[in-house]
Amino acid sequence: MPKVKTKSSAKKRFTLTGTGKIKRKHAFKSHILTKKSTKRKHNLTKTGLVHASDEGRVRDMLRI
Repeated sequence: MPKVKTKSSAKKRFTLTGTGKIKRKHAFKSHILTKKSTKRKHNLTKTGLVHASDEGRVRDMLRI
């Protein structure tokens, strides 16, 4: 059997934390930033965690 490959798109977007949670970046901060408030843009800069209901799918894409 050949090796199972990880999804390259997921590899670029997600990282594991030390405790085993999956870290992600927020969406909606690439363009059309004039109508968004400074507070909103600042909060989108920070990283978030993948929700528990989606974690299984992400782990399957990362093969972990």
